[in-house]
Amino acid sequence: MLIPTTPVLGRCFPDIAALGNIPKDFENVPGLSDSVNDTVALIKNGTGGIINSFNAKDIATRIFADFASSWPWIILGLVIAMLVSLLFLLLLRFTAPVMVWVLIFGVLAAGAYGIWHCAWEYQNYKQNSATITTIGFTTNFQSYLEVQETWLAFLIILCIVEGILLLTLIFLRTRILIVKQNKKSSTGLTPISYMMSALLYPVVTFVLLLVCVAYWGATALYLATSGSPTYKVVALNSTMSGCSGIDGTENCDPLNFTSSDYPDCTSASCIFINYNSTDPFRKNLQYLQIYNAVAFLWCVNFVIALGQCTLAGAFASYYWAFEKPSDIPMFPLFGGFIRSLRYHLGSLAFGALILTLVQIMRIILEYIDQKTKGSQNSCARFIMCCLKCCLWCLEKFIKFINRNAYIMIAIYGKNFCVSAKNAFQLLMRNVIRVVVLDKVTDLLLFFGKLMVVGGVGVLSFFFFSGRIKLPGSGFRSENLNYYWMPIITVVLGSYLIAHGFFSVYNMCVDTLFLCFLEDLERNDGSAERPYFMSKGLMKILNKSNKIQKKQKAQD
Repeated sequence: MLIPTTPVLGRCFPDIAALGNIPKDFENVPGLSDSVNDTVALIKNGTGGIINSFNAKDIATRIFADFASSWPWIILGLVIAMLVSLLFLLLLRFTAPVMVWVLIFGVLAAGAYGIWHCAWEYQNYKQNSATITTIGFTTNFQSYLEVQETWLAFLIILCIVEGILLLTLIFLRTRILIVKQNKKSSTGLTPISYMMSALLYPVVTFVLLLVCVAYWGATALYLATSGSPTYKVVALNSTMSGCSGIDGTENCDPLNFTSSDYPDCTSASCIFINYNSTDPFRKNLQYLQIYNAVAFLWCVNFVIALGQCTLAGAFASYYWAFEKPSDIPMFPLFGGFIRSLRYHLGSLAFGALILTLVQIMRIILEYIDQKTKGSQNSCARFIMCCLKCCLWCLEKFIKFINRNAYIMIAIYGKNFCVSAKNAFQLLMRNVIRVVVLDKVTDLLLFFGKLMVVGGVGVLSFFFFSGRIKLPGSGFRSENLNYYWMPIITVVLGSYLIAHGFFSVYNMCVDTLFLCFLEDLERNDGSAERPYFMSKGLMKILNKSNKIQKKQKAQD
């Protein structure tokens, strides 16, 4: 009886596509099931995974070939993303005030259009006799949009939201002006122009994170392969006569093993089975892996904290320079990095540890949820969902507190607990300003990332799909097996680049804002305690220094 086969790397494997044409007498083969379907299933289980793995290897080879032929253009796309991100930050110096008002009035205009549209739809369906009560519950949501009550509810909700936004704009106009001026002084050439190296610091953070990943992976690999290996004597061809006595339970040493010790079974070999799991070290190995994973999370959070404290120290040195730029210290970014390493390692490690503990709690909760998902009732699922939501909010809150605590550490050099308390109290005394600044910053960064990633992604799509051809270029999109792989690579790389640049901008805004709040509370504009804020902020707040310049003090 011949089984249909297909060649794979010079070897014959059963052809899964032809298994449906197996003749009926195949079921009489001794040792196989009586059912043809069972026989087909057995062969599929034995060969399907192998053939799929070879197919995956072929796909991986094709993808690697695409990267090999398109890598210069991928790098060009990433360079374009870097230039666009830098250009966006530089333009924010001149467009930030305009963009703030455009965003505000854009939201108001969108709400006004929504009110008009809902009123128009309400008038159109006013003659319709159908109501939500007559429709009842249905999965066809389109039917709800054909009822006047739905549009009336939308109209009322949008009117309430629009009214709240208008009242907020009226009563918080001064704080919005402060945010606008704060962004004007924290973007573009001021203060990043005095420390352009700050834009490259995300590369340092990325390298340190790679070191953490490499150390974690190497440690996990060493732990997984630790212990004494176990080798067994196995008959590679058990159908040979004389091999029936080899059952795979006899230990062996591969260095001293010779097949001549088993003359009746020439296919006998000494094969690695696993690592010895009976010794105490191997039994408790999972605890070492858990310890390694916790250390990895701690190191990652510490590296991020180090970057935040370094940037905060650099930007704080700019704000607290009374005469700009003459009072700005030399190499402010390097100075912030050295101060963080010399004085603040313990505080940064403690803050990273608190965040790590919260993340471990979330991981444990996710593990419990996965293990008990099949046996949970609706009440248990609700409680689990609430717990996960609470821990998610707690992690966001800890990140917010840590970020501002690191800024206070960079400014005053106090320990983590004191800095976190002072930062939290300072922010709570100015909670409305904090909310306005945070939301405006999020919107600006969102549109910035959307512009960078979307623009570069669309450009890479037209190029790698062959819709744009560069004259004189030897690159041909027809030679790519999967043209979407370079596109995905460029899009992901563009997002990481934009996130790195904008994270520096975001840290600059947060640092200068916290410095501004401290300046406003601690100083009064006198000669002994002059304001360090910009003239634009002092004008908005009706503040002024009695002596603006050091030369005037000498006069």
